[in-house]
Amino acid sequence: MTEDRDDLSRWATWRELHAQPEIWRGWAEEFAAHEVRDWIASLDAPEVWFCGAGTSAYIGDIVAAGLEGQGTRMRSVPTTDLVSRPHAYLPGPRPLVVNFGRSGGSPETLGALDALDVLAPEAPRLNVTCNDKGALARRKATGECGVVVLPEATHDQGFAMTSSFSTMLLTALTLFDADPPEDALPDLAEALEALLPRYAAVAAEAEPPGRIVFLGTGPMAFAAREAALKVMELTAGRVAALWDSTLGFRHGPKSFVDDSTRIVLFASRDPQASNYEADLIDELSGQYPHAGLASFGPGGDLDPKLDLPDVWQTPLAVALAQVLGVVWSDAIGLDVDDPFKGRGTLSRVVAGVTLYPVKRP
Repeated sequence: MTEDRDDLSRWATWRELHAQPEIWRGWAEEFAAHEVRDWIASLDAPEVWFCGAGTSAYIGDIVAAGLEGQGTRMRSVPTTDLVSRPHAYLPGPRPLVVNFGRSGGSPETLGALDALDVLAPEAPRLNVTCNDKGALARRKATGECGVVVLPEATHDQGFAMTSSFSTMLLTALTLFDADPPEDALPDLAEALEALLPRYAAVAAEAEPPGRIVFLGTGPMAFAAREAALKVMELTAGRVAALWDSTLGFRHGPKSFVDDSTRIVLFASRDPQASNYEADLIDELSGQYPHAGLASFGPGGDLDPKLDLPDVWQTPLAVALAQVLGVVWSDAIGLDVDDPFKGRGTLSRVVAGVTLYPVKRP
């Protein structure tokens, strides 16, 4: 790439997001997915709940939206909801609870495990984590419990989740897609390698904007949610970021846009969805002619040219925001690996949460 990348490589976050292609290739060879899929099938669970906090919760949003209608009901149940109102969810159907966690030891992760122990001890669990020393990897459960520990390289040391997010997401898709595409991870790795220099060029072409909006349909809408979070986290809120669905955006959130706002569309391969996306882009181009418009996806400015369903391409879309966030954070003069350094307001693993005991009904 360019000299800019050589300079940015002093940041762990930049190195970690660029490591994703090689991580995905290695994981495709190492992960015994068929064994875990057989175990999941043997459980015959009526529902699958995807649980996590923040970015880990958004993994569940993406998977549930992308795989809906395949058979077994899939729900995204953030641990931030489960911990604060456990009796609203448990006891209930005997779901398979899939817990995602980079560190595997955040307060909400521990609180969710506590709630399951008390209210649904026999519900099977599948813990997917990047840290072999965390609670998700080591804590015992009363019922059946599977554990998938990702390669050590996914345990990001930077504040923002990059390879941890994408590899946990691709692991979940590999396990729960009824018909996972063959060679998806190597194909995605090759596509991302080609896209990363182009993403860096997009990020460097202008000063960090005051505002940015990410839009999408279905799983791409939730990829937009993670993208907005990445930019806002890495720039410590200096770049205000919003996300919405393509059709939902007109219902008030469009008021966020002014002539200095960057707008990014994560385009869908679905013909019906693409009609609405094209209409919105035409509308925004006319109403905000000076706003920067960019699109990822089929026929867009940044087209990976992959014959894969939308949900499988979400890591490529989010990687654009990872690059934007790092480049802009560095340009602002922040510590990219710890944008809130010296403030004590946010930390890599969430702190400051008091857990309260869960009582049986």
